[in-house]
Amino acid sequence: MTKRTQDGRWQTDGKFFRSGTRRVWMKCVTYGPLPGAWPEDFDPDFSQMVAAGFNAIRLYEIPDTRLLDAAHRHGLKVFGGLNWQQNSDFIERGGLQAAACLHLEKSLKAVGKHPALAGIYVGNEIPSDLVRWMGPLKVRQALERLITLGKELTPWLLFAYANYPTTEYLEPENADFTAFNVYLEGEEPFRNYLRRLHHIAGDRPLVISEFGLDSQRNGPARQAETLRWATQATHDLETAGISLYAWSDRWWNNGEVVTDWDFGLLDRQNTPKPALSALSGVPISHAPLRTPVSVIVCTRNGKSRIGSCLEAIRQLEGGHFETLVVDDGSTDGTAAHVAKNFPWVRLLCRAGEGLSAARNAGAAVATGEILAFTDDDCEPDREWLLRVRRVFQNGQFAAAGGPNLAPKPKNWQEAVVCAAPGAPSHVMLSDEEAEHLPGCNLVVIRAAFHAIGGFDPQFQTAGDDVDFCWRLRDAGFRLGFSPGAFVWHWRRSSLVGFLRQQLGYGRAERLLIAKHPERFSEFGGAKWSGFIYGGGPVRVMHNSIIYHGHMGSAGFQNIVNRMLPLRGIDAKFDSFRARFSLARIKFLQPRLRAWVRNRRLVRKYKIIPPAPEEAFTDFRLHRSDGRSHQDFAQILIAHGWQACPPTSGWDLEKRGTKVLLATERGEGRATCVLIRVKGKPSQLPFKV
Repeated sequence: MTKRTQDGRWQTDGKFFRSGTRRVWMKCVTYGPLPGAWPEDFDPDFSQMVAAGFNAIRLYEIPDTRLLDAAHRHGLKVFGGLNWQQNSDFIERGGLQAAACLHLEKSLKAVGKHPALAGIYVGNEIPSDLVRWMGPLKVRQALERLITLGKELTPWLLFAYANYPTTEYLEPENADFTAFNVYLEGEEPFRNYLRRLHHIAGDRPLVISEFGLDSQRNGPARQAETLRWATQATHDLETAGISLYAWSDRWWNNGEVVTDWDFGLLDRQNTPKPALSALSGVPISHAPLRTPVSVIVCTRNGKSRIGSCLEAIRQLEGGHFETLVVDDGSTDGTAAHVAKNFPWVRLLCRAGEGLSAARNAGAAVATGEILAFTDDDCEPDREWLLRVRRVFQNGQFAAAGGPNLAPKPKNWQEAVVCAAPGAPSHVMLSDEEAEHLPGCNLVVIRAAFHAIGGFDPQFQTAGDDVDFCWRLRDAGFRLGFSPGAFVWHWRRSSLVGFLRQQLGYGRAERLLIAKHPERFSEFGGAKWSGFIYGGGPVRVMHNSIIYHGHMGSAGFQNIVNRMLPLRGIDAKFDSFRARFSLARIKFLQPRLRAWVRNRRLVRKYKIIPPAPEEAFTDFRLHRSDGRSHQDFAQILIAHGWQACPPTSGWDLEKRGTKVLLATERGEGRATCVLIRVKGKPSQLPFKV
C-alpha cells in the first residue's frame, strides 16, 4: 500500500516506514547545532554513528549540500528542521509566518531533491504558554500551512511537527507521521505513554523525535542504561523509530554555549560515553512466535478482490500458520478462482448462510490454537501475525486486534469515503485494552471462541463482531490491542456504495438492539464505555476541551473532543466538490442508519456552535533581564489574584477581570512578556 521509490527514499507504510520493498525502523540521533560551525569533515562523526547502528540524523535547521553529501556517503538519512521564529506570537505578527514559508520554499528548492534528505520538521515544541495565547486551533492551522507548502514543493519528503506532552492536542492533520519529544526517565511510565501516543497518532506512524538523559546529573552508567531500555521500548511497542538526544555534549542554544548539561553520546572532547556502545547491542527485529495460527477469510462473490488478500497473507511473517477460505455461496466463480490460483489455501464451500455461520464453519475445521479473522477486501500487513500474537504472551488477553487502515484512495469519491464517519473502528477502554475490535482484524484464542459459542448466525452481513466482542467480555475475557498489527482495509469505491453499506449497518444494529437492549440509548445509539477511534490524529478542533492545568502549567495537557478524530480528505483529491460531498455524507450517514435501525428518521441533533470570541486587550512588556510571564504571575498572586479553572483558557482572575500570560523568547536573556486582559487593566498591580 506504499509508494515505491527508486532512490531509496523513506515513505510511510501504514504505522511504519519503508524504503523500496524494505521496512525501515528509524534509529536516529540529533546532531547540532554545534558551537561555532559545522566541522570541516563530517566523516569521523558519521562513521561512528553508523557503527553504533544509527541510520538517520535529526537536525534543527535545514542542511546544506555538504552535510547531505557526507550523510549520503555513509548511508544516513537526514531529517532537517525549519528554523523560524516559532517562539514569538506569529499569529498576531503574520509576517513571521510569511518569512517561515519563504525560508522553507528557498531551502527546499536548494536541497529538496537530495537523496539523503528524508524529511522536514516544520516546528519543534512551540511553548505551551504561547500556544494558549495565540489559540491552539490557529497554531495547528499555521503548522498545517507549512506542511502543505512543503508537500507541494517536495511531495517525496516526509513532513511532521515535533510535538511534546504539554501540547498533546497540537497534532497537524496533514503530517506524514506523529512525532513527540518525550523525557520520561522511568521505563514503565515511558512505555505507558508510548501506548497512549499510538492513539494520539491514529493511522500514521509514531516517532519519538527526542529522548535523552543528562549524564552530568545522572552519571554515564545510568545514561547508558536509560537510552538502552528506551530504544528497546520504542521498538517493542511498535513505534516507527526514535531520535536520541544528542550526539555530542557540545551544544549551542539561544545564542550561547550550553555547559550545564551533558546529554551527548560523546563528551566535549569527542570521547564516546558508555551509552554509545550500549546502543549498538539493542535488537531491532522480532523473534518469530511458534503458536500455530489459522487465518480465516470468509467471502461471498469476492473474486475480484480476494486475490490481493491472499497474496498479502502468503507473505505473512512470524512462524507457522494455515489459511482457510470459506466461500459462502458465491455465484461469480470465487471458489474456482481460489482453487486454481491458490492451491496452498484450504477451501471450504457452503450454500450461503451468512457471514457469522461462515466464520463458525472456518473455525470448526481450523487446526490453529489462535484463530485470525480478516475479510476478503483486506490485505494484512506482512508483520500482522507476528505482532498480534505477542499480545497473547502474558496470558491477560483472549482476543486481540489492531487498526484497519484505509489505503490511498484512487479517486475523489474514495477520498470522501475514507474521511467519512461510519467506518469500522476499534473502541478502547484503556491504551492497551479494547472494548470492541472490528471483524476485519480480529484474532481470538481458540478456547475462548468455543467457550462463548462462536459468532451468532443471525448476524449475516454485519454486527457479528460487535455481538462477539460484547459476549467475550461478558464471559470474563479481555481484548488486547496491538497498534502495529494492522490490515489495509479497502473502503467502498463510491458514495452510493458507502451509503448502502451504512443501511446494512443500520439493519445489523436493529438485531443488536433486540439482543442487547441494555447497551443502547433510547435513540438507538450504542452506549460504549470506551473511546471510539476514527483513524485521524487526535487534535484540537473548534469545540475541543483542553485540560491546561493550574494556570496552564500541566505537564501533560490532554484533550476531549465531542467528535471522532476522523481522517482528513487526501490532499491529492481535496477540492470543493470533495468537501461538499463529505459534508452531505456526514449529514446523511447517521440519519440513514437511524432510520433503518429505529424505523424512524432522527431529525434533531444538538449542534454546539463555537463559543464567541471574548473582548480583551493585549499588552507587551519587553524585558532584558530574562523575566518571564511566570514572574508576573507571582506578582498577581501576591496581590490576591486567583487561578482560573484549567479548561477556561485564562490564568488568573480578580473581581471579574481575567488575565492570560505568555512569553516570547529571543536571543540570550531577551524576552517579551505578553499580557491579555479581559476586564479592567487598571486592576493590574504593575504598569502596562
